[in-house]
Parts: sequence; C-alpha cells; structure tokens
Amino acid sequence: MNEVTHQRIKTNGIWMHIAEQGTGPLVLLLHGFPEIWYSWRHQIGYLAKHGYHVVAPDMRGYGDTDSPLSPTSYSIQHLVGDLIGILDHFGEQKSFVVGHDFGAVAAWHLSLFRPDRVKALIALSAPYFERSSSTRDSESVRRIFGDGCYVYQFQEPGRAEKSFARYDYLTVMKKFLLYNKTDYLVSPPGMEIIDYLETPAVLPPWISEEDLQVYAEKFEESGFTGALNYFRTIELYWELMGPWQGSKISVPAKLIVGDKDIGFEILGTREYVKGSVLKSLVPDLEVVILDGHHFIHQEKAQEVSNEILSFLCKFST
Repeated sequence: MNEVTHQRIKTNGIWMHIAEQGTGPLVLLLHGFPEIWYSWRHQIGYLAKHGYHVVAPDMRGYGDTDSPLSPTSYSIQHLVGDLIGILDHFGEQKSFVVGHDFGAVAAWHLSLFRPDRVKALIALSAPYFERSSSTRDSESVRRIFGDGCYVYQFQEPGRAEKSFARYDYLTVMKKFLLYNKTDYLVSPPGMEIIDYLETPAVLPPWISEEDLQVYAEKFEESGFTGALNYFRTIELYWELMGPWQGSKISVPAKLIVGDKDIGFEILGTREYVKGSVLKSLVPDLEVVILDGHHFIHQEKAQEVSNEILSFLCKFST
C-alpha cells in the first residue's frame, strides 16, 4: 500500500496542506488544539489499509496551511468552507468526517450546514452544543471560571503568544498535550495559564520525545497565533450562528470521549452526554466512553481506530 503523501491544495481562498493515504470512500480527519495532521498518525494507515481514502489536513492556521492574520478569518463558516473545498477538490459529493476538539466542532458544523455532503460523522472529545439563545459564550466562561481560565486568557491578541514565548516550543507542547488532570485549565489570580501548567518529567507510553518534537518544529515555523485565533472567534460564533438556533444534526453520528477528559467532568457535561438533551439535538447518535483523557485518539490509538472503523463500515458499500 502507498505511504502517506503530502500536498497543498487551494480551498476557500487559502492554501491548505493535506496528508493522505489509501483509496476508497473519502474520510476527513480533523485535528484540534494544539495539533497538526500528525495527531492522526495512528488512524491514517489503519483506515487506509481497510479500504478508505484518508485525508488529514493541517487546519487553517496550523502547520503548513495558510494562517490568515485576522481572528475574524477563523469563524466556523470559514472552517466549513475549507472542508467543502477539500471535497470539491477530490470530486466527492459526500465524505465521512472525523474530528477531535476544534476539529470535532468543525465536523459538527459541516454536518449542520451541509448534511448533503456528509455520510456520517465521528466526534472525539467534543459533544455538540447548541448556541445559547441569550448568553454570549465568552461572558459565560469568565463568569463561571474567572480571569484565569485559558479560554478567557486566549481572547486578547498577543497575550498568550507573549507568555508562551517564555518557554521553548517543545516545553509548550508537553504542557498542553500531556495535561492529565480532570481539573479545568484555570490558573490562580495573576498567573498566565502556560506558567500554571506543569511540564511532566516522564512521558506517558502513548507519545515519544520524537513525536512531540514533530509538533514543536511545526509550531516553531508557524507560531501560535493561528491556533489561538480559533478561541478569538467565540464572540463572532455567537453572532453568526443565530439562524441555526434550534437546528438538529441530521446525519448519523458517533461521539467518543475519554472519561478523564478535562471537559467531561465540568458543567454537567457527563450528564449531558448520557442524557436526553444531546440526543434531542443529535437524534441518530451513538456514544462511546473510553478510559482515557482528552487526546484519546493518541492515548488509546487502537481502541479509537477500531471504534472509527466499525462506525464507517455501517455506511460503506
């Protein structure tokens, strides 16, 4: 079977880097923060071996994909437009889509905006949440978690970039990718979140120093502004999503989440995932809860790969 190949394609006004392998039905693998296509290294070959054309882009603002300067260029509409462009590039009317973290948010909204282009979706670590009809998201974050919350700290252009610069890129990657507490990322008063996060002395078995160096080298080339701009569109998201208030996800969906994910234990998310509200918004939903943390597709790579494949097989001919 062919190895992973790389190219840059024109989509939605930007040049996007994609890694791809295999032939067959198209599967998009969408990474989150702070990652690149490489976070899917375990799933790419596995799915390709089982008869799929796997495409894992560096999302807008990451890696070797263009990084527009303005935060307003990172709206969910921009992200979905990028994905439609990938489908059009390959001449595919429909695709499977798998997303993690912000990539899952993009996958949910691709399915919301353009269900005619999605066969089925799998979201990792990020359930679908309906836009609040009355409260802006940034206001809610600050009210609940205070000024030390990472989401709030990331809002101000340049603030996080300046604090990150106190560390080398490898250390920044370790601080975020290896965070394994169930506490939300909130620093004490007067402290930046990057200073609060610990740097593990010993790596977990699911990632190597060489893997972390791949991420570090790419962020050293691109910087962090593109990745942080995703957080800086929270207000814009609330403003633009009004027309879809009350809309449901109509395509078949699967949610995979680690039971120790930092986002799973806060604000009643566990109950939300297991309860009736999420099911009312995503009627055709399957939920799988694994023993793991936020970066579940790397930590429990084979389990997640098996879960993805079993779901894709239900809709493949």
